[in-house]
Amino acid sequence: MVSQTEREKTGFETRAIHAGYEPDPTTGAVIPPIYATSTYAQDGVGGLRGGYEYSRSANPTRTVLEANLAALEEGERGFAFASGLAAEDAVLRALTEPGQHLVIPDDAYGGTFRLVDKVAGPWGLRHTPVQVADLDAVRAAVEPGRTRIVWAETPTNPLLNIGDIEALAGIAHDAGALLVVDNTFASPYLQQPLTLGADVVVHSTTKYVGGHSDVVGGAVVVRDLDLAERIGFHQNAMGAVAGPFDAWLTLRGIRTLALRMDRHCDNAEQVAAFLDVHPGVTQVYYPGLPGHPGHEVAARQMRRFGGMVSLRVAGGEEQALALCERTRIFTLGESLGGVESLIEHPGRMTHASVAGTSLEVPPDLVRLSVGIETAEDLLADLEQALG
Repeated sequence: MVSQTEREKTGFETRAIHAGYEPDPTTGAVIPPIYATSTYAQDGVGGLRGGYEYSRSANPTRTVLEANLAALEEGERGFAFASGLAAEDAVLRALTEPGQHLVIPDDAYGGTFRLVDKVAGPWGLRHTPVQVADLDAVRAAVEPGRTRIVWAETPTNPLLNIGDIEALAGIAHDAGALLVVDNTFASPYLQQPLTLGADVVVHSTTKYVGGHSDVVGGAVVVRDLDLAERIGFHQNAMGAVAGPFDAWLTLRGIRTLALRMDRHCDNAEQVAAFLDVHPGVTQVYYPGLPGHPGHEVAARQMRRFGGMVSLRVAGGEEQALALCERTRIFTLGESLGGVESLIEHPGRMTHASVAGTSLEVPPDLVRLSVGIETAEDLLADLEQALG
């Protein structure tokens, strides 16, 4: 039997399948059970059996997922939440105080902006949006002594800008701040920000980590045990934890993460190349294209370039909306990262919350989550829809 310590030295695919769990000593079950229980028998008052007392505080299925996520991100501790935004909220509440400041991407996910602006703002947290690829702009936005977090998405949602994680970590740490990286678009398979200097990684595990559009969840992974203690306290105190069935579904998705991500990348590369020369498209956002301004940084810090492609459509918003309605294999829907291909209009859908702000996205923008279907079918679908 391979020990947990030995597994930490193994490859990503091996960790994805084995990290955090040994076959059940009683039954030999190779897959973690779903512990559908709210409470646990105790061996005397205060005598916790295996460290479990109440499933908000800890649940064995969730424990496996949290250990697995930590191993994949090469962190010290992982935490599983009920959603990606619940994970982000825990980070903000645990690691900032009213009166402090954070830097966020100027094309951040709409839900993140809403949380920062409409929830954390009235609580007393200030923010400044900047282009994550512009290191001078990030440096200028940082307020020494007041900025607590530099928050980065890379690639960003939906414009797929690339931030240099190692450089951003240096800027944050020089100012006494933390670097938090939303790694949802890349997944732990393509990018591991903690190894590049980030302090905290967040995920919507609903997306590539779960991978099948059948579970909602979030995660936080940290490399510092003091940060882990603070996140863990807030996770328990606020209670937005992943349920055991959600944790089990997410673990099931993780086992094929590497295989799926390679196919997502294969297909997205073909889609991006096709769109890049199509007369009905005015611009393609994909870091795998050599002309993308973040291509070299992405090539350095990512294994591959991901499954997300955004484009701007000739003819403006009207044609962008028409494209979203004409596809047959690409399903019109929000979210991303599932095995099926999705298409959406960020300005009207996922990023409607940033309309009228400095984060407003172009009205002719369309975002694609490229699935793992036959690539030729996806290209044919886009061809007929653009035509």
